[in-house]
Amino acid sequence: MQTKVQVKTIFNCNLERAFKTAILCDVSKVHTGYLGIMPKVTHTIGNEDWGKTGSSKKIIVAKSLTYQEGEAFSDKVVERVENKYWIIELSGFTTFMFGFSKFIGKWATTEIEPNKILVEYTYILHSEIPVLYPFNWLFAKTFWRLYMKQVIENIRTMAYNQEPYQYN
Repeated sequence: MQTKVQVKTIFNCNLERAFKTAILCDVSKVHTGYLGIMPKVTHTIGNEDWGKTGSSKKIIVAKSLTYQEGEAFSDKVVERVENKYWIIELSGFTTFMFGFSKFIGKWATTEIEPNKILVEYTYILHSEIPVLYPFNWLFAKTFWRLYMKQVIENIRTMAYNQEPYQYN
């Protein structure tokens, strides 16, 4: 089963900043944990080429109600179209994820006018255990959507503050 969740907003900054901040800045400032369930990202490893199509990194998290401290999953850049969109894949979860096998994310930016950028943040959550489908759908449409809203606000703050890029 696939469940799609999308959040849209306007960023008041330049197109490059709205496009690059989400993927190329410090991920520990993007994924700061949520309600004790989503763990805070502390750092990444294996990220030498991060940001290029096909590159990947391992995400390291702090302890939470659902994760032990340490490696949580892999993140991969599936596609990058400059100043338009990123497609990323989260997979290889190191703990039971209630039947989810992977999350495919898209961060799309469209310039409406100078310094007014439409951001469309979308995830498709892939589930593999039919008995858990109702839970998976509910999780995606409630908890994951709320988490995405927090993430987008963290990215907005970083974009407006001209947070330095860590990767190219």
